[in-house]
Amino acid sequence: MVFGYLIILVVLAAVFALITGPLRGVRHRRSDLGVTVADLEAARDAKYREIRDAEMDLRTGKLSEADHREIDGALRAEAIEILHRLDEAQAEEATDDDQDDDEGTRRGSGSQLPSAP
Repeated sequence: MVFGYLIILVVLAAVFALITGPLRGVRHRRSDLGVTVADLEAARDAKYREIRDAEMDLRTGKLSEADHREIDGALRAEAIEILHRLDEAQAEEATDDDQDDDEGTRRGSGSQLPSAP
């Protein structure tokens, strides 16, 4: 009886492992700061929205010209910093991809001897 439950448990674990295998294989690469490219892209898009909102506030009279210049300058400086970090993370990701490709090529390029007749 216990043996039957054990077999069922092992089969269920194997099925679970097979189904979730592709999901577990996805790696999110992180830069040295622990931030993914997707995180930086989201931060970039949010910063662009903030800049557009500040421009709208200027046009609608919610901000004075002086306040807008100050806010816009700070937002654009932050956006530039995010863009630099995004460039670095994308370059690091591309380097990692190239290294992974090179390792796969080296492993698969072992000498193949022809089989004896």
